[in-house]
Amino acid sequence: MTISKKLLATVSLTILAVAAPALADQVPETVVVTASPPDPVGNDAFSFVRVTPKQLRASHQLDASLKEVPGLSLFRRDSSLSANPTVQGVTLRSIAPSGAGRALVTLDGVPQNDPFGNWVIWSAIPGEDTRAGQVVRGAGAGPYGAGALTGVIALDEAVGTGLVAADVSGGTLGERRAAASGGADLDRFSFFASASGEHSDGWIPVSAAQRGAADDALTLDAWNGSLRAETTLPGDTLISSRIGVYHEARDSGLVGAESSADGKTASVTIAHPESAGDLGWRMQLWMRDVGLTNTSVSIATDRASTTVTNDQYAVPATGWGGTAALRGQWDWLNWEIGTDARLAEGESRELFSSGLASRRISGGTSTVAGLYAEGAARMDGWLLTLGGRVDGWQTSNGHLIESTVATGAVTKQQFYPSRSGTLPTARAGARYDLSDSLYVRTAAYEGFRAPSLNELYRPFRVGQITTLANPALKPEELYGVEAGLGGVWQSISWDATAFWNQLHDPIANVTLPPPATNLQMRENAYDINALGVESEAQWKLNDWAALRAAFDFVDARTKVVNATTLLLTPARPAQAPRWTVTGGFELTPLARLTVDADLRYESQRFADDQNTPSLALAGVTTADARISYALTEKLSAYVYGDNLFNARVGSTAAFQPLTNGSNGVVTNYAAPRIVGGGLSFAE
Repeated sequence: MTISKKLLATVSLTILAVAAPALADQVPETVVVTASPPDPVGNDAFSFVRVTPKQLRASHQLDASLKEVPGLSLFRRDSSLSANPTVQGVTLRSIAPSGAGRALVTLDGVPQNDPFGNWVIWSAIPGEDTRAGQVVRGAGAGPYGAGALTGVIALDEAVGTGLVAADVSGGTLGERRAAASGGADLDRFSFFASASGEHSDGWIPVSAAQRGAADDALTLDAWNGSLRAETTLPGDTLISSRIGVYHEARDSGLVGAESSADGKTASVTIAHPESAGDLGWRMQLWMRDVGLTNTSVSIATDRASTTVTNDQYAVPATGWGGTAALRGQWDWLNWEIGTDARLAEGESRELFSSGLASRRISGGTSTVAGLYAEGAARMDGWLLTLGGRVDGWQTSNGHLIESTVATGAVTKQQFYPSRSGTLPTARAGARYDLSDSLYVRTAAYEGFRAPSLNELYRPFRVGQITTLANPALKPEELYGVEAGLGGVWQSISWDATAFWNQLHDPIANVTLPPPATNLQMRENAYDINALGVESEAQWKLNDWAALRAAFDFVDARTKVVNATTLLLTPARPAQAPRWTVTGGFELTPLARLTVDADLRYESQRFADDQNTPSLALAGVTTADARISYALTEKLSAYVYGDNLFNARVGSTAAFQPLTNGSNGVVTNYAAPRIVGGGLSFAE
C-alpha cells in the first residue's frame, strides 16, 4: 500500500489545526493512573537505562532511536527502514544477534514479539505513541518472564489530553512521514489514539560496481493506528482496553523479492495501585493476530535477472496471553507475586521448488506458563533483591506437509511429537549507596527463551543457502553475573558495568559439512561465553551545552564444537560486533535553537558462523544530526541528517553471482546519507 501525498497533506493540516488551539489552551497537570505495569520491586540493583520521550523520537524509526543504548543490537546493521520483517529481532549486550531476537519487547506489559517468529515489527510502534521506556540488561527472570533472555525493552504508551505529539517530515530517498497522538476526556472515560504513516523510495543496497539488472531498491510503505479507552473506578482501580492495527509492505532489494506484515492487537487491563497498607494488583489479557508474506528469489549467473524460488504467500499466526500479579509493602520489604501465560499458534503456507511447483505447510503450537515471586528490601543504604520463577513449556501440533501444486498429491507428511519441560530461573541483586553521589551493585541471573514456531518447523532458502528447521530444538538459556558502579560527580552522571554471560544452547543456523552443499540447519550446537564491559556518561557543561558518551565491549566466543558441523572454535557469533562506541552533544546556543548530534562507531562483524574472512563486514563510523527551531513553546521546525558522511555501512555479505558470470562476495549496504526536514509537536 502506497501512502499518497494527499493523505500526508491531510494529516499535516490536521496536525497543525489541532496544534493551534492546543498551544493556546494550557491544561492543568493532573496525576494519571496508567495501564503500564509498575517497575519491578528490585530493578535498581540491575543494569538498566531509562529512555525519555525525546530519545524515543530521536529517529523516525523506533529501533534506530534505541540503538544509542549501550549493547542494544539489531540482528544486522539495517534499521526497520529497510530490514525484512523476519530479521527485525533485537538483542541486548551484542552476545549473539539473531533474526528471532533474544530480548523481550513490551508495550504497557503486552509482548510485541511476533507469535510465529519472535521478531518485532518496529513500524507498528511509532515514537509518538510512547512516553517512556526502560531497558533492563541481563536475563529478566521474575516479572518479565520467558523471552527476556538477554533483557527487556519495556515501553509505556503515551498519555494525556489534547494533542500530545506529532510529526510531519520529508527527505531524500523519497522519505515522507506523518504521525500524531493525543487524547480526550468524556465524562468518566478517557480516550487516547495514535496513527502514523511513512513511505521511502529506498536505495539499491549493492554497490554500483557489483550491481546488475537483478538488483532493486529497498522500499517501505507502512501505517499503523491504535485506540485506548479507560476509566478509573472509585478507589483508583483502572480499567483500560486497547486495540491496534498495523501494515507494512517492502521491496527487498532484488527484483521479485517482496514482503508484507500486518496485524491486529487487543488488550484489557484492570489494575489497582499499591499504597501503604493497601495491596496493589494487576490483571491483563491480550491477543495478537498477525500475518506475513515473503518472496525469495535466486539470481541468474550474470546477475541480469531473478527467479522466484519461494513464495511464502500466507503466515497466519495468533498469540494469546495473560498476567495476574499481587504487590505489597511491608516495613522492610516490597514484594510481588504473580503468574503469566503465553500461547502461540501459526503456520507458514508457501510455494517452492522450480517453477513454484510444490506447496509446503508447516507450523504448530507453543505454550509457556509460569509462576514468579520477587522481593526487595531497603535498609541502611542497601537494596537487596531476590526473585524466582518456575515455567513450564510445551510444543505441540507440529507438522510439515508438502504436496504437488498441479495434482495436490502429498509428497511429504511429517507430524512431530509434543515436547515439554519445566525450567526454574532466578535473579538476585544487591546495591549499596556509598554516598548520595556514588553506588556499587552486583547481580546474578538466569533466564530462557523457548524456540519460535518459525525456528522449530519452517525450512527456508535465501539466495543459494537452504536452512532446515529442527523440531527437536531446546530452549535457549542464559546465565550471568555482573558488577557495576556509578553515580554523580559535580555535573557528570555515569555508570559502568562488567559482566560475564553464558548463552547455553543458542539456536543458530549452522553450516552442515560435506557432502552437504549450501546447506544449514537450526541447531542448539554450542555455548557462547561473553565477557564484557558497558558504560555511559552524561556531562552538563552549562545551561546550554551537554555531552553524552557510551561504549559496549563484548568478547563473545563459542565454547564447544559440535562434530557434525563446520563451526570453528573459538569463533565469534555471526553479526556480533566486539566494540560499539557512541558519543553526542546537545547545544542550545539560542533560546529557540537546539542542535543535537550523535557519532557511532561499530567494529567488525562477521556475516557467517564460520568467521570467513572474505565475509567480514568492516568497522564503520556514522554521524547523525538534527537542528530544530522552536516556533512556539511546543511546535518546532527541524532539519535532520542521517549518516551525514555517507559511510558505507555493510549489512550482509554472501557468495553470489557477479555480472561477469562468476561467483564472488556481494555486500549489501544499509542506508546512505538521508537529509530532510519537518515540523514536530511535543506536549
